[in-house]
Amino acid sequence: MYYRPCGVFDETYSEDVAVVRTPVGWSFFVGALLFLSILPSVSSGSFIANLNSIGIVVIAVLGLQLITGFTGQINLGQAAFMAVGGYTSLILSVNLNVPFLLVLPASGLSAGIAGIIFGLPSLRLKGFYLAMSTLAAQFIIPWLIVNAAPDITGGTKTMVLPAPKIWGVNFNSQERMFYIIMPAMVLTIFFITNLIRTRIGRAFISIRDNDLASEVMGVNVFKYKLIAFFMSSFYAGVAGSLWAYWMRCVSVEHFTLMNSIWYLGMIVVGGLGSVLGSILGTVFIRFLDFSVLAIGPMIGEIFPSIAALATASLGPTVFGLTMMLFLIFEPRGLAHLWDKLRFLYRIWPFSY
Repeated sequence: MYYRPCGVFDETYSEDVAVVRTPVGWSFFVGALLFLSILPSVSSGSFIANLNSIGIVVIAVLGLQLITGFTGQINLGQAAFMAVGGYTSLILSVNLNVPFLLVLPASGLSAGIAGIIFGLPSLRLKGFYLAMSTLAAQFIIPWLIVNAAPDITGGTKTMVLPAPKIWGVNFNSQERMFYIIMPAMVLTIFFITNLIRTRIGRAFISIRDNDLASEVMGVNVFKYKLIAFFMSSFYAGVAGSLWAYWMRCVSVEHFTLMNSIWYLGMIVVGGLGSVLGSILGTVFIRFLDFSVLAIGPMIGEIFPSIAALATASLGPTVFGLTMMLFLIFEPRGLAHLWDKLRFLYRIWPFSY
């Protein structure tokens, strides 16, 4: 149930289906956009670089949320589809000199096609077996990148990309890349939020809840599963392209199985089936990662005998412990915690 302050109600259907419903909500939304627009001018370069990396990961995690959280299909190859987008950007921008504004959607499209190919087994496979099918993408795609055409992709070498250029402006700094990455993230959030409220989104959710009942009711389950795989991989490809341009280089080492597992952990911590959960989970896990990187050397100075062990194993240990605690104590994630706090505020002091 969606609670709103007393006296706030809908008079038209358009108000009922609006994403932002109240004047206060619009104030926060516009204020957040203004804050993002001025943030690079009042923040350090390292802080903006961290925000850029978080924004790129949010796009990839939102794509994973679409296939796993909303459609119920486990995907362990999201980083591999990011690699498809990243290397498509390399080929188009370096070898063919294609403009950035065309490279970005083309990278998403190529990753989407790869997602359809690896999503084909979803007609016959479910659960653990589908997870193994998507896990295969995490091994097959990097192998193809390294061995199929090394003269084009560079094989195992790290390949350099030029800075993106839009209308003659070079986005060759963290501050300038911020104005590409953040609008892309905001548009992704907007599109996925609205997609879930459409017929396609309702079909996704029905497949997640009970695919057999959905098929009996006339939903073309296989068709919508492939659509979900395509759209999830499309956003992964866009994220991979942005990652390549942000790093100004691309390598298969940037898109490992561990990254796919981290992305899956982000939607679990944030909350399955929640757009807000994807954002909260990404920010929380990335902040945890940054904290561990800062704490590891401190532990090494205090206990020199375990310095190497602390640096190498602290991150995975903290990540695994965090996952266990969330699965035990808050399986619906940070988004559910936020909803409870919001509802408590709105119905206070009437607890019923």
